[in-house]
Amino acid sequence: QVQLVESGGGSVRPGGSLRLSCAASGSIGSIIDMGWYRQAPGKEREFVATINWSIGNTLYTDSVKGRFTISRDYARNTVSLQMNSLKPEDTAVYYCNLRGSATDYWGQGTLVTVSS
Repeated sequence: QVQLVESGGGSVRPGGSLRLSCAASGSIGSIIDMGWYRQAPGKEREFVATINWSIGNTLYTDSVKGRFTISRDYARNTVSLQMNSLKPEDTAVYYCNLRGSATDYWGQGTLVTVSS
């Protein structure tokens, strides 16, 4: 069984920063990539960013390019999302995702609120 434990959510004013982290544990097996998705109130879950586990290539949704940075700690099976210049529209529950060779795993979600 795989567990993803997220941390780092909270409330921040527009223009502020937060750093999310997600630690994977258990019978992980092969990891293809890890990433972050988010779901705002009344909206569907959407892709935010992902990082290829072996090569380290990254991919971002257009709305966060230049503001968010995804990184990984290969040895600790941890992925982080540094979020700068946050905007009210970034408010959402952020979910960590691990894409393995057989299936996907999801974290429980962490709330990010951007408000003045």
